[in-house]
Amino acid sequence: MLNITRKVEYALIALRHMQSKNDIGLTSAKEIAAQYGIPKQLLAKTLQQMSREGIVKAVHGPTGGYKIAANLKKISLKDFFEKLEGPLGMMDCYFDSECVQISNCNIRVPIQRINNNMRDMFSQMTLQEITQ
Repeated sequence: MLNITRKVEYALIALRHMQSKNDIGLTSAKEIAAQYGIPKQLLAKTLQQMSREGIVKAVHGPTGGYKIAANLKKISLKDFFEKLEGPLGMMDCYFDSECVQISNCNIRVPIQRINNNMRDMFSQMTLQEITQ
């Protein structure tokens, strides 16, 4: 079963929360964690990673926090997922051909087709569509 990781889920929750503030100000990891019952440590690490990727801007200091820095209409879900979690694929062999079964595998081509369709679908969806 394909699942969105907790990290991606928390990142989407945080972005949607920030968008709802309509540039009123900064949002802290503590505020988001408390409102949605998210582990603060994991959320803080996720926000830091999104800051390194230029998706959000981190403002340091006692009144600091995060705000959206990127145009979410220009970031595809595929790119977002891959920025947070690495290559998007159903099976490791899609990106790593060191599988011992690779020469005998009879499902690699159909799985690649599914994977390509999934990547195409997520490429056509933007972060803005999911977080607004």
